[in-house]
Amino acid sequence: MRALNARHPWSHNDAFHSWIATRLPAGRDEALDVGCGRGELLALLGEHFAAAHGIDIDHGMRQASAARCAGLPNVTVGSTPLEQVPEGKDVVTMIAVLHHLDLTPALRQVDRVLKPGGRFLCVGLARPVSAVDQVWDVASMLTNPVIGFVKHPWVAPPGRADPPFPVKDPGYTLAEIRSAVRQTMPGAVIRRRLGFRHTIEWTKPTVP
Repeated sequence: MRALNARHPWSHNDAFHSWIATRLPAGRDEALDVGCGRGELLALLGEHFAAAHGIDIDHGMRQASAARCAGLPNVTVGSTPLEQVPEGKDVVTMIAVLHHLDLTPALRQVDRVLKPGGRFLCVGLARPVSAVDQVWDVASMLTNPVIGFVKHPWVAPPGRADPPFPVKDPGYTLAEIRSAVRQTMPGAVIRRRLGFRHTIEWTKPTVP
């Protein structure tokens, strides 16, 4: 699979940008992208919101994100910890970030910074443990090269690579994530996805 990915590379994370773009809230004042990486999603948010802010603890990722969004005056990049981000966001996004954080505290911070009616849109990874987890991983392995060929039908030249993302194996199982989300974000929708991913979609209630 690694060899096929190298020949027909595609980003499992970038593939979910359209999923996020079709679920943005009606309020479009402020967006927050947690773990903004190279800035592709942050740039997209900048097209839809009056202000979009990306945070990332990795210096190299902040540099890459700032370079990607250099021509967007309403987009900023910083290293502010999530617990210090001011309230009042219309949307909080995370892609392949939640497993890097303390699960329940991070979800509570998302709840804090969101406006009533704001949305949390998360694409995550989970540690496979159950038989169902294994079936989904096998399905992702089988479809991975097909998706790569469709998205990138030409063979990539050797030696070309983007700055690598900080990598961490997921420690939380999907059951643990479901339990934490159920406690902190009642009514959130969690779905398994191909590409070894799952999604979390939640709208903060307008009435406490």
